[in-house]
Amino acid sequence: MRVTSDLWVSALLKRIFSDGGFATIRRRGAREAGAIFLIRRTRLGELHFYGPAPQTSYDEAKPDDRQFTHVTTTTEEADIERHLEKEMRFDPDVWIVEVEMDSDISDYLALATD
Repeated sequence: MRVTSDLWVSALLKRIFSDGGFATIRRRGAREAGAIFLIRRTRLGELHFYGPAPQTSYDEAKPDDRQFTHVTTTTEEADIERHLEKEMRFDPDVWIVEVEMDSDISDYLALATD
């Protein structure tokens, strides 16, 4: 059984904080099953945007694990905001989490290999 979006985001923030990083919830979505999007800021001003991986990326052995895909990297915040506006028009129940870190995001997110 997949954990709720609320619980998953809470656990992510606790892990990041315990490792000395910073994270915030920019938008709370549906508690049970809202899609989660993540923005990673680096010290160099890069923004890395991640979203839910497509269903084809999921392993039959672990169908309930959350997986993410890298959507874009930019230095323009407006690029990310355009992506988010489009997603929110499609699904108003999305979560948006922003983190500041230079470490590898794959320590915190399962990235799809597709």
